[in-house]
Amino acid sequence: MQTDIRAAGDAAASADQPYAYPLLIKQLLHTPLAHAPDQEIVYRDVCRHTYRDLGARIGRLGSALSRLGVGFGDTVAVADWDSHRYLESYFAIPMLGAVLMTVNVRLSPEQIAYTIDHCGAETLLINTEFLPILDGIRDRLPKLKRIVLLSDEPCDPAAVGAVGEYEALLAAADSQHAFPDFDENTRATTFYTTGTTGLPKGVYFSHRQLVLHTLAVATALGSAAGQGRVHRDDVYMPITPMFHVHAWGMPYLATMLGMKQVYPGRYSPDMLLKLIASEGVSFSHCVPTILHMLLTDKAGANVDLSGCKMIIGGAAFPKGLAAAALARGMDVFSGYGMSETCPILTIAHVRGALPDADAEAAERIRTGYPIPLVDLRTVDGDMLDVDRDGKATGEIVVRTPWLTQGYLHNPPASEDLWAGGYLHTGDIGTLDPRGMLTVTDRLKDVIKTGGEWVSSLALESIISQHPAVNEVAVIGVKDDKWGERPLAMVVLKAGQAVTVEDIKGHVQAFADAGHISKFAVPDRVLFVDNLARTSVGKLNKKAMREQLAG
Repeated sequence: MQTDIRAAGDAAASADQPYAYPLLIKQLLHTPLAHAPDQEIVYRDVCRHTYRDLGARIGRLGSALSRLGVGFGDTVAVADWDSHRYLESYFAIPMLGAVLMTVNVRLSPEQIAYTIDHCGAETLLINTEFLPILDGIRDRLPKLKRIVLLSDEPCDPAAVGAVGEYEALLAAADSQHAFPDFDENTRATTFYTTGTTGLPKGVYFSHRQLVLHTLAVATALGSAAGQGRVHRDDVYMPITPMFHVHAWGMPYLATMLGMKQVYPGRYSPDMLLKLIASEGVSFSHCVPTILHMLLTDKAGANVDLSGCKMIIGGAAFPKGLAAAALARGMDVFSGYGMSETCPILTIAHVRGALPDADAEAAERIRTGYPIPLVDLRTVDGDMLDVDRDGKATGEIVVRTPWLTQGYLHNPPASEDLWAGGYLHTGDIGTLDPRGMLTVTDRLKDVIKTGGEWVSSLALESIISQHPAVNEVAVIGVKDDKWGERPLAMVVLKAGQAVTVEDIKGHVQAFADAGHISKFAVPDRVLFVDNLARTSVGKLNKKAMREQLAG
């Protein structure tokens, strides 16, 4: 049976009047239901559904939530691992005219409580694995009215005061629920940034913004000549959490194209590699930390990764890591954006032939070309454009149709974000004559030593190329003579014996060759067991600086 996702109000429109066709998330379902109804959506080794099933389950979820009292403008929070349930929530909740709030389960309990309360969520869909967290913060959620349990195993909702269990609620609901039309500028989603200072900030996006982001990213990826080209015959699996910036919007794109989709649940190297091998995953995205984990996992040494296309973002992409991925036959390349930008702004597609493998790795780790509809500039403190010569640096500011219009309930921060009519990324970068962007540092992480600017990202990329280096972070530390000096924190590969002088000599060779300033060679190198990271796997340089100061 074909699921009908048309609005109840559609039939009310006179036959002799044109349909306005608002850009609503539900419109993304037309193509897969028409062209790929039997294509699979896989959740771990737990279950398989078709797109026909997806349409019906979205209808049932919408019906179930409506029966529970969720109405237009209400916020529904979801706390789950990457699952088919999350994908269904991506659609059904906004399609009701409600707001999907994705809970970052890697935040502290105090931060989780703050974000759920701050967004005004009255309904929470929560995986039973997170109930211990909920137990500890329940008294800090006065607005929360109802809880729905999510679980792969049988559970008793009454035992924890929940209104029902997800599958049971869907089984009793109407698969033909009619989702209404409404203004495309209606808020669809909200989630919270994970900065290293202050309370998390809520960002939000409309139906129109999410649809336009989906179309623009599909155009950018689908128009590639060869390298990095993504199409409907690819098999998609997210390795960026679905609570983090809509998993970069890729579940919407994969659904619109009718791709086979694979959802891995809680991330573990063995499960991710198993699914890549067994389901034929050919397209994904992740932060450098996850890519490093996949490449170094001993159990995955024999997994064929050749041809797997993977967008790397969320943090600087070290050249050494790119080279290791290319050696395994992977098609890796950078993507750039941030929570406030929905997120994708640029993609590093390779254009034209390159002389050797080193040059190819260098091109793939650059920040990339702006995707369609992105107005991106590099500016000085007066909002004037700096030269597009690949050398002059400025703050990256942007306009696109899908940028958050501000921070939820935070007018002062919203004004700062949009000062001068462009969204301020807080990143420093260069644009070359081809229009390719290279992020050189965060405004707060750039190192100024003896009047010279030193890029911590450039240093990290250089040090990562040393054969004994597993991971590296570079920070600026106070220096009485020079103001600041770069310090490298290095995690070595197992069994490697390397000295501080070895690392400094490696960097010095790049300085001697003119690739970096002589001032960039670090005075200090610390060998550490691990590097501090944020909840989404980014290097937490603030924590590193505080650790050294303490």
